[in-house]
Amino acid sequence: MAKVIVGMSGGVDSAVAAYLLLQEGYEVEGMFMRNWDSTLNNDISGNPNLNHAICPQEEDYNDALEACKILGIPLHRIDFIKEYWDYVFKYFLDELEKGRTPNPDLLCNKYIKFDLFKKEAIRLGADFVATGHYAQTRDGRLFRGVDKNKDQSYFLAMVSREQLQNVLFPVGGLEKTEVREIALKIGLNVATKKDSTGICFIGERNYQEFIKNYLKPNPGAILNVETLEKIGTHTGLMNYTIGQRRNVGISGDLERHYVCGKDVAQNILYVAFGDSEYLYSDACMIEDVHFISEERPKTCTAKFRYRGEDYPVSLEYLDASHIKVSYPEKVKAVTPGQACVLYQGEECLGSGIIHTIYKNGEKLFYL
Repeated sequence: MAKVIVGMSGGVDSAVAAYLLLQEGYEVEGMFMRNWDSTLNNDISGNPNLNHAICPQEEDYNDALEACKILGIPLHRIDFIKEYWDYVFKYFLDELEKGRTPNPDLLCNKYIKFDLFKKEAIRLGADFVATGHYAQTRDGRLFRGVDKNKDQSYFLAMVSREQLQNVLFPVGGLEKTEVREIALKIGLNVATKKDSTGICFIGERNYQEFIKNYLKPNPGAILNVETLEKIGTHTGLMNYTIGQRRNVGISGDLERHYVCGKDVAQNILYVAFGDSEYLYSDACMIEDVHFISEERPKTCTAKFRYRGEDYPVSLEYLDASHIKVSYPEKVKAVTPGQACVLYQGEECLGSGIIHTIYKNGEKLFYL
């Protein structure tokens, strides 16, 4: 009997994934990863004044433990706190300091869940590892999940073909409603638990207050991108992302407005009003390019953010790790630091990190 270790997050998806594997006849065990910890964090960061007591990870562990009891499987617990700090959180802070908007979930999957977690599972005798991701694999290739609303192939686009070997995604072929129905039917404690959203280590906390613990606030001018008139003061460029509409810091009852650019050297935040052309681009250069597929197409589609639309793109291969991505339909709020994920139909080909934005052949001033 093949043994599978399931990454139990304390949510409904991983719990149902474990149940489905049991139904298929696998020997199943769970493993809970602790990547962020309030009591140990001070030692790692060197800052004794941090307060992370609100982190809900212990609640998630208790939910995972109860789900495993219901399913009749053991639950292991492992800490990757320092590794998460070194491989994910430091990168997150470095990118913010550059004025970019990083997505830590992709790095967590690459360095933690499908590397360190998988190695630990193999050490425990696993033939396969499984998670509750809404995605599918076939022959080491990655495909979208059946539920297009929940598809998480975007977050897996930095995982290698080798890392996907012996990985199972049991809920990838189901709709979310089906997963909840199964959970209710078998009496899982997490059947109606709300899905987690946002950045895991921030949780329910105020983003700007959290970031202040690590990056010193550096207020500066907010300028109207068309008139260059000063219209407000920002609290630090790390607190804003391209396309942001709320909590920008402009006083008065002004018309609809968006963050459309940053000048890191001069510490300026640019804002556009209405559906401004300043928000649109027609090409970008991506770096740290990584392919899961062996194909190197000249045309495909791309997502520039999770749950964003698929846009037809053409690819110009600049070197082994840089591609110029051109999109004839102009795209709104393409953001440095985010992942550009490439698709050929249902298959996720790979990804790169958005570095430079262009329009009409000219580099835009985002960075």
